[in-house]
Amino acid sequence: MPVITLTTEWKPDDVYYGIIKGKLSTLCPGAIIIDNAGSIPPFNISHASFIIRNTYNNYPKGSIHIICVHSEAYKDQEHLIVKAKDHFFIGTDNGIFNLILNAEPDEVVRINHKGISDELEIFAKAAADLLSGKLPSDLGISVKTLSEKIPLRATIDKDVIIGSIIFIDSYGNAISNITREVFSRVFENKAYRILIQSNKNYTDEISEKYSDVSVGELLARFNQFELLEISINGADVSELLSITVGSVVRVDVANKAPSPNRLF
Repeated sequence: MPVITLTTEWKPDDVYYGIIKGKLSTLCPGAIIIDNAGSIPPFNISHASFIIRNTYNNYPKGSIHIICVHSEAYKDQEHLIVKAKDHFFIGTDNGIFNLILNAEPDEVVRINHKGISDELEIFAKAAADLLSGKLPSDLGISVKTLSEKIPLRATIDKDVIIGSIIFIDSYGNAISNITREVFSRVFENKAYRILIQSNKNYTDEISEKYSDVSVGELLARFNQFELLEISINGADVSELLSITVGSVVRVDVANKAPSPNRLF
């Protein structure tokens, strides 16, 4: 059964949760409403898009994803319904849809507010209408283009990849924008070093699990999103190495072949 998910900037005790869940419960009684993620840093659509991009496909097809992140509609932005990959996304045309999908959507509709000015009511009503079986085209006017935000990608030079940390999870693991595909293409059959923040912090091998190294040791692994992740077994690497979103991750050619099970 399709569900309605919420991804928001709100803290768990914020009044806005009660407002939108109350509206949804009134408009579509019995609907399954799930908090996909809350406490997104305010106005941070990059953070929100990473979460939604890597979570929405775990929900049943036909699910409706309400996005309340930097969602006030300015003069050149509209409240939209975006249909893509058998899911519906409701939010504001601030560039987040492009970051979530990184592909052309199936359909984009500007929601007809019908005199409603309250943003949460607009989103809740649109979600309820979709859940009742209405089509996006029944709820507004077709839109041809979306506002674009260009995702931050790793850069490639000869035998060098320069990436950035794009997300830090609850354990302090630092996730970069270096994909397994790019890494394999550049460093297939080559010795390499993966450096974070400085030349002092590096590893010369890829681990499968955190426990592949001793507690307290630095490691790199490709996570479930196929992105290069920098971690310390049993510790918060972001705190210990002062890593933040935007910190540089550099992969270059090592001077000698890596030693088995050696990280430093």
